[in-house]
Amino acid sequence: MKYIIIGLGNYGGVLAEELSVLGNEVIGVDRNPHHVELLKDKIATSFIMDVTDEEALSALPFKEVDVVIVAIGENFGASVRVVAMLKKLGAKRIMARAVDEVHKMILEAFDLDRILTPEKEAARSLVRLLDLQINVESFRIADGYYVAKFQLPSSFAGMKLKDLTLEKDFDLKIISLVRGKKTINAIGVSIMEHRVANEFTENLILDVHDELVCYGTYKSFMELWKAL
Repeated sequence: MKYIIIGLGNYGGVLAEELSVLGNEVIGVDRNPHHVELLKDKIATSFIMDVTDEEALSALPFKEVDVVIVAIGENFGASVRVVAMLKKLGAKRIMARAVDEVHKMILEAFDLDRILTPEKEAARSLVRLLDLQINVESFRIADGYYVAKFQLPSSFAGMKLKDLTLEKDFDLKIISLVRGKKTINAIGVSIMEHRVANEFTENLILDVHDELVCYGTYKSFMELWKAL
């Protein structure tokens, strides 16, 4: 796929580099020469440009790319102005980063394909790790709904899968189980290997190294983790 990423700071820069590594064609744009310099050899094309200038912005090949991502965060005014101009210029698909709720509400008025809230998701992950002592990888499906992978607490080891009653008690659906197994690598170091068990029975005995992949609301996940 082809992307234009506007704003190559900490968030946009990583986004551009990772998309490029996956084989996508990425055009990066930023007014800061340092940001552009860091990525010029890692992505297809990069431009130093004042994206708040409509004439300059209109020179970008919007009709030739699949998605335009506005990764500007700190400069609230620039972010909204760029999104408005992109809509005016007829960009096909637009996604934009929002750094707080006010920013998000204003971007919602533009009927974008997706509003990105990386700071909120990072903060939630840190809270789960610090306060609840649970390491979670999550992916937002829709507003308030997530798929999350998390390691079972040691107290669950030896229980049968059916004994968890997650769907009944927390309205969480188990999608998959990831089985962990300690092994020794080629240089003699003990590591944890994981494999996905997409087929599992209710009588499966859980192990201390297992991880669950579940679907449900953020509220339901929080209720579960607090109960643990």
